[in-house]
Amino acid sequence: MNASAPTTPETLRSTLGGLLDGLPPKQAAAAVERLIASYRGQTPTDAPVLRDRSDVAAYAAYRMPATFEAVRAALDGLAAAAPGWSPASHVDVGGGTGAATWAVDATWDGPRETTVLDWAEPALALGRELADASGSPALRAARWQRAVIGTGLALPDADLVTVSYVLGELTPQARRAVVAEAARAGRAVVLVEPGTPEGYLRVRAAREQLIEAGLRVAAPCPHDGTCPIEVGQDWCHFSARVSRSSLHRKVKGGSLAYEDEKFSYVAAARFPVEPAAFRITRRPQIRKGLVQLELCGPQEGGADGAAAPASSPGGLTRATVTKRHGDLYKAARDADWGQEWPPAP
Repeated sequence: MNASAPTTPETLRSTLGGLLDGLPPKQAAAAVERLIASYRGQTPTDAPVLRDRSDVAAYAAYRMPATFEAVRAALDGLAAAAPGWSPASHVDVGGGTGAATWAVDATWDGPRETTVLDWAEPALALGRELADASGSPALRAARWQRAVIGTGLALPDADLVTVSYVLGELTPQARRAVVAEAARAGRAVVLVEPGTPEGYLRVRAAREQLIEAGLRVAAPCPHDGTCPIEVGQDWCHFSARVSRSSLHRKVKGGSLAYEDEKFSYVAAARFPVEPAAFRITRRPQIRKGLVQLELCGPQEGGADGAAAPASSPGGLTRATVTKRHGDLYKAARDADWGQEWPPAP
């Protein structure tokens, strides 16, 4: 992991603030409303969502910090499952203004070859400006290329391919084609979608595609089996805390200093990975003298926090951790939604 990298949420916010100073609030707010409709899947399309500079500026202020945090959380899952690995090359599909490239730079040390592909030239242009102002050699050296994200997509081979908040913009045929091409080109693939029931279903379908293509799931799932969640009853998603800058609050019209970004994701690889024994799938419920954890794991059970055999079929379970569990109880009180369980030593 990249503990000393210059790329941080604060770096991104300050860089955004410098480049977007003077953004007309009314114009930005109108663009944001349209982008929100697209983000929520209300306007599926096979055309670019970001059409001009005002759209791109609104998107960057409104979505980049949240996308950065969600993708970084997904990348952390991959990094934890493959602690000795780091990507020397990265292709970001539909990368827009480059939030995922910033997240990669915050997760692993460089140098690395980075290519950002998007069909909106204004997004690529602003992404290039932000990267040039970042202070990161890897981001400054990135290539920003226009490409149609769809059935004819052809990707260069890369250690890591990311596809974040893109699948919902595509037709079903184009979606399958993009996932198939990402699986072909990438040694590791990370897909991130909104944490909505629809976003989860897109990730679930893509996960099945990646497994069929020969990749192994690294995160968040502790197994390569069928997802145990009953469709229509629940959905797998997680949460990342996002600090809001004054620019972000102005564009979005909010007053709180933070928001929680809900997202669904899958990370898979063609090299050996060590997935979590169990994954916490809901916010831990802390009661007097106990903590209840909702878990996805390799088999039913696990109330004592013990890891189950990796070859067992996947399943959902609840662990009740009490004071008699000692240090495990302390860990449960500090545990968070989306983390592995039991915690790594």
